[in-house]
This record gives sequence, C-alpha cells and structure tokens, in this order.
Amino acid sequence: MRALISVSDKTGLVPFAGALARRGWQLVSTGGTARALAAGGLTVVGVSDVTGFPEMLDGRVKTLHPKIHGGILARRSHAADLKALADHGITPVDLVVVNLYPFARAAANPGSPVDDLVEEIDIGGPSLVRAAAKNFRDVLVVVDPADYDAVLSALERPDGPALSFRFELARRAIAHTAAYDRMIATTLSEIEVDDASGVLARTRQAGGALPDALAPALVKLQDLRYGENPHQGAAWYVEAGDAGGRRGLGGATVHQGKELSFTNLLDLDAAARLMLEFDEPAAVVIKHTNPCGVAVAASPAEAVTRAREADALSAFGGIVGVNRPIDLETARALTATFIEAVVAPAIVDSAEVRACLASKSNMRVVTADAAGLEGEWDARTILGAWLVQTRDRVTEAATAWPGADGPRVVTRRAPTREEWAALRFAWRVAAHVKSNAVVFTREDVTLAIGAGQMSRVDAVKAAVLKGAGRLRGSVAASDAFFPFRDGLDALAAAGATAVVQPGGSVRDAEVIAAADEHGLAMVLTGRRHFRH
Repeated sequence: MRALISVSDKTGLVPFAGALARRGWQLVSTGGTARALAAGGLTVVGVSDVTGFPEMLDGRVKTLHPKIHGGILARRSHAADLKALADHGITPVDLVVVNLYPFARAAANPGSPVDDLVEEIDIGGPSLVRAAAKNFRDVLVVVDPADYDAVLSALERPDGPALSFRFELARRAIAHTAAYDRMIATTLSEIEVDDASGVLARTRQAGGALPDALAPALVKLQDLRYGENPHQGAAWYVEAGDAGGRRGLGGATVHQGKELSFTNLLDLDAAARLMLEFDEPAAVVIKHTNPCGVAVAASPAEAVTRAREADALSAFGGIVGVNRPIDLETARALTATFIEAVVAPAIVDSAEVRACLASKSNMRVVTADAAGLEGEWDARTILGAWLVQTRDRVTEAATAWPGADGPRVVTRRAPTREEWAALRFAWRVAAHVKSNAVVFTREDVTLAIGAGQMSRVDAVKAAVLKGAGRLRGSVAASDAFFPFRDGLDALAAAGATAVVQPGGSVRDAEVIAAADEHGLAMVLTGRRHFRH
C-alpha cells in the first residue's frame, strides 16, 4: 500500500505517518514534508525517485507526472486501467494526504507583495486532491489533520474503510480546494495592474471597493434546533479553508449551558460587535439584537451590573456581552439574575469561577475572539440575490471628544467636558441600535433606548417611556439626522441637555435654531450609522 503525503499543515504528521508505516504502508513525499518525516525517523521515498525526474522550476513541478497521477486515478475494478499501470511500471497510490500552500495566511497580510502571493498558488496540490477525490472508491484523500485518527480507525476495519467514509473524505477534499480557489479569486480581484510599470498592487482597504467576484464556501459546524421559529430549519456555518484559524463566533467555545439557538447566535453577535467599540471595561445586555443596557466601569463586574440595571425589566432573559475575561466578581454579577447567555473573550482559569458560572447550569457561556474582525465584510441574502457591504465602525469616536477628528459644534453653547464624554459614549451605542434609533445616556451608562421605530419622534417617545423620568440632565444621540425640529423638541422636553447627530438634513438650520431655543449643545458628526 502506498501513501502520497505532501502537506503545508504538519500538525500530527509524524505520528500519523508512523502509524501508517507500522501497518506496512510505503510513504512517498516531497520537499519539506519528506524532510519532516525523515527527521521523525521514518523511511521516505522521494517523488523524484518515483517519477525519474527531479523537482523543476524552483519546485513548481514535482508531482505533475503520469507515474503519480496514473497511480491515483487508476480504477481498481477496470482491467484496462490495471494493465496500463503494469505496462508502464506504475505503482497504485491508495492514500493521498495533501493540504495546500498557505495562500490564505499570506493574503491576510496586507503587506504581502503580489508576486509573493502568486507563488503561494498551489498547482500540484489541488490536482492531487481532485484526482484522489474523483477516484474515492479506491483512494482515500485526507486534507485535514483532524481526520487522521478516523482514517487510522477505518483502516483497522475488517473490510477496510466504508464507502460512505471514503465519499465523505472526498466531499471534504473538494470543499477544501473550492475554498482555496475562492480565496485566490477574491484576493486577485483586489489587485490593480499598471501596464506601464509592470507593477501589481493590492488596492482594497477597509471601507473601500468590494471585489468583482465573491464565491463563499461554507462548512456546517452543527445543526441548530430550528431557526427564528420552530417551523424553520437552521444550521451554523463557518468559512471553509480558513488557514488563519476560525475567529469570532466561527471559532467560539461553548463552555456550558443549553444548546445555542439561531436567535442566541444573532444576539451574541450583536453583543460582540458593540463590545468592539470600547477599550475600557464594558458590558452590554442585548434583547432581540438591540442593546437595552450598556455601561463602562472600572471593572467588568461593575459594568455588567450597571448595564443590567439600566433597564432591568428588559434585561431579564437577555444576552450579555463583556469585553474582559470573566473573573469571579463578573461571574457573580452574571449569575445574580436570569440571563440566557454571555459572550466574553475568555474565562479566568479558576475552579471557583467555573463553579460560580455552573450554578446557573442552563446559562450558555461562550468565549470568542472577535478582535481584528472589524474590517471584514457583512453579507445578507435577499430574494434571489446577495448584498455585501464593508463593516460599519464608529471610527470618528475612536478617540476622546472634543478632538481634531471629532464632531463639529453647531449651537451657540458648546458641550461641557462631561457632556462631551457622554455624547461620545451615546454615539458608539447608537450605531448598534436598529434604526430609527435614539439613545439617552450619561457618560458611562445608557438611560433609555428607542429602537427600530418608523419615525424619529416615535424613537424619542419609545426611549422616554423607558426612561421613566430619569432623563433630566442626560445627553442624546440620534443615528441619523432630524428631518424636522419635532424630534429635537421632544429630546429637550425629555430633559436632554446635549445632542449628537450626523446632520445633513435640508432643515439642519431649523433644527439647530430649535436647539439654541432650548439652550441645548448640539454637535454634528457628518456620518450616519443606520442599522437595518
């Protein structure tokens, strides 16, 4: 039995290949893989010894040879195929273990020169994988080190690997090459060519042009019990072939609690996105993808408590996000009342912390690293089509206000120092509330949120209803401009003393005049944050 092994990901390679060798398999390999196997004390036959040709063109040509592909593609049930192997002295290949050049890793580095990216385009590897997958009845194909143990177990079966197992490996292999090609096509669509100089340069920046072609390749993590409603099917997918490692909720760890639902995941995503806006310890409570309470504090535990108390009625049964590892005090704050789930970057490694969380055994506890995902794309399906956009970030509030990149004061009265801090806080929250959105806050906690209303005045009314007389001396943020002064009048009547909004209405002058009438300070960011 012959195994052809050529992998960029060498995780578990030597133990797996050693197990094959002990079962009498001959190992054929190339380049770095052959060296790794030899260093592990294994006997390796070089591909050049099989083909009779040396590696050529700086390694660009190694396995592209009939003595390799003939051995993979020959159908054991076809006498003519077997005769052709015998006539040409070709040994059958029974196992192909290949994963591809790390193109995705190189592409993730914006500083990678285009010519270096091109060198990471694997030629022989995809050909080997596709050939083995095509002949799956006779050849096992493995592209993921996570499958090594299953392959060894299948080889121990009296009748050998089952056909269903062989086909599943083939299906995964084709998905692996498809994801690889998708990554290459997407990256090349971001490159511009200057014919005069011969220079190729990557052009896409966060917020810039989107590629001409997208070919998403998704693999199922797991089925979900149902979708938004019990009559809807649902599943959880991640992008295939992510050489950089699964991140965000694609790489989440569920530590305890009931099975995650479709709506849990949507709410966890909303919580994680809002937490990315804050460097200081922060917490959010989410209900139906909208924040109902947000707070920053000296500690994550205090932030959790204050976010929950901002709207205790809505917070009951909510989803909590916190941007610090869960320590014992935070765990106690989380378990002080009923919440459905919490997402955090990590859990402090402590038996006491885990025991505290486990006291609420049904509470889902999820850790996920979302850092670095801010500049990626958002995609949604509509009937018969896709919509893709660059991800929204509140970059104009990344540093303290007032500042060179901050909003513009348009009223006679400028905000006080405390109002500036509160306006910046409110603006970062408002961007994550469904439009039309109006948010009342102090400098470190929300007081009332009006979300998803059909008019901006209704958004104010919804927030005032939530505020229950607590809004005197607050500031307010509106995710988009005020089309009429009535919304601004309603904010003033509720007790707000300062307002932040993007501006851009044909009636901006009327709204500014209304703010001056009420003695409000108002600032314009010049940038709206709709969220549909």
